[in-house]
Amino acid sequence: MKMYLISDNIDTLTGMRLAGVEGVVVHEEHEVRDALAEAIEKKDVAAILITEKLVDLIPDYIKQIKLTLKQPLIVEIPDRHGTSRPSDLITRRVRESIGLKI
Repeated sequence: MKMYLISDNIDTLTGMRLAGVEGVVVHEEHEVRDALAEAIEKKDVAAILITEKLVDLIPDYIKQIKLTLKQPLIVEIPDRHGTSRPSDLITRRVRESIGLKI
């Protein structure tokens, strides 16, 4: 099974290609939706890596796919500039979800 990258910049794609991951660079909302639909249709793709900026363009669509499809796994990744998410994102989500302080 393979991974597939949907990125908003060529540098991230180039780095992932060095690791053997194929992908595409897109910028507009409709391009992201089309690329995601194509990647989902590929039977040999087990995980789709998508940069955070692109997830921010279509968050509801990504959430719907994650909730309805068993495969492929969709993973949000930072681009070459690093993450735009707060450093305590996971801790905060756990605390909000189950009320447990870590």
